[in-house]
Amino acid sequence: MSLEIDSVLAQIRSLSSQARVGTSQATAPQKSGPSEFANLLSKGIDSVNQTGQNAGRLQDAFQRGDPGVELPQVMIEMQKASTSFRALTEVRNRMVSAYQEIMNMQV
Repeated sequence: MSLEIDSVLAQIRSLSSQARVGTSQATAPQKSGPSEFANLLSKGIDSVNQTGQNAGRLQDAFQRGDPGVELPQVMIEMQKASTSFRALTEVRNRMVSAYQEIMNMQV
């Protein structure tokens, strides 16, 4: 399980470093467009969905009494799913807020 957390942390660090590079080159024309952002957002949503489905499968397996599925494992997966969903919701809220701010700008 710590490997999964390490993987998530590595992805966050990678995205953070890419964001820093992107802001330092803000004046240079960039190839990345809406499609790259849409792909990144889609991957994030898919990841959250996969985490939730995995937690649901473990919960069902525990309820059936499958051997090898322990309560702490189920609880950790449920917490991961909850945390990732809350993070996705926060991203959505910030995107809506940014959209509203842009729409209220006077040109």
